[in-house]
Amino acid sequence: MGCSSCSTGKDGQPKGCKNNGTCGTDGCNKLTVFDWLSNMSLPNGERQFEYVEVRFKNSRKEFFRNTENLSLSIGDVVATQAQSGHDVGMVTLTGELVRVQMKRKKIDPSKEEIPKVYRKATQKDIDIWQKCRNREEEIKKRSREIAIILKLQMKISDVEFQGDGSKATFYYTAEDRVDFRQLIKDMAKAFGIRIEMRQIGYRQEAQRLGGIGSCGRELCCSTWLTDFRSVSTSAARYQQLSLNPQKLAGQCGKLKCCLNYELDVYLDALKDFPPQDTKLITEKGLAFCQKTDIFKELLWFSYKDEPANWHVLSKDQVNEIIEKNKKKEKVPSLEIYAADNIVEDKVVFENVVGQDSLTRFDRPKKNSKGNRNRSRKKNTNKNRKRNRSKKNA
Repeated sequence: MGCSSCSTGKDGQPKGCKNNGTCGTDGCNKLTVFDWLSNMSLPNGERQFEYVEVRFKNSRKEFFRNTENLSLSIGDVVATQAQSGHDVGMVTLTGELVRVQMKRKKIDPSKEEIPKVYRKATQKDIDIWQKCRNREEEIKKRSREIAIILKLQMKISDVEFQGDGSKATFYYTAEDRVDFRQLIKDMAKAFGIRIEMRQIGYRQEAQRLGGIGSCGRELCCSTWLTDFRSVSTSAARYQQLSLNPQKLAGQCGKLKCCLNYELDVYLDALKDFPPQDTKLITEKGLAFCQKTDIFKELLWFSYKDEPANWHVLSKDQVNEIIEKNKKKEKVPSLEIYAADNIVEDKVVFENVVGQDSLTRFDRPKKNSKGNRNRSRKKNTNKNRKRNRSKKNA
């Protein structure tokens, strides 16, 4: 959380802006961009770039032309042009960085069809906008009920109202093509607004809704990741990860995007690495590769007749044996090479006194059997004394 409203308080507790994604400084919003040119003034004679980036609900961002030369800054709520009526959003980026973002997303600023910013939003515009935003959850729930009644194989994941409240966009996911003509009629009759249906993928759904990943942090797709590259199971194989779909899949049900983050490093390390199906021919027998450690450059081999007995070899040693095998030369055995890789573990700490034992403060349990024997001995001694006293009397 980067904004001052969400920063940590004096007592160490988080403040929390409680703006539900409309933070004034845009420091804790989805896909926020740090404006590192904000404190730099323009050269003499240069005009500020007339386009601005405006963010709407969740991760939807669009570019608009500032034709009225309004003095806009990050966090300003503006009324923008829409297909019919107007929409309300928040300015997230101004200046030269907007040019960079437009070039990155391959948007030509010279095109005339780019919409424009009407004005800064008035209090009336903001009131209507907030009122529509408060209706979204109720309408989403009702629209899901209508889709279930019509037995449509689709999931309505999000609802976004236009700023003036005249139209609502329903985002949905589905495996196959869905005929939702009757659904639009029923929802338009129930809600009294214009309906637009927009199908999105499962990754886009996770990006819009957000969440916490298995790493404990917010999802990359909803915080900074803007493009979805294809992820294949070969990325997990190269990194020697177990092909468990429950661990490799994210909240969207697809393979995690973070599988591609370190893939290039592994591919560079595997360039001169022997393949996994390498076979070594020795006088003692044929040896197969059982395990590899890419960054330590170690491989474990075992003989065909002794699969449980593994021998560790370095990458250079394996390449040397492979070159000899290509020349139809056999090495005596793997043990000769493995003996050079044996490293004794250095004892960093040794517990002599036993003072780090977890049970050293536990009270010893009383031996109930021993106590019974002691009580029996006491009773027999008393009986003997009594018998002696009676004889003496």
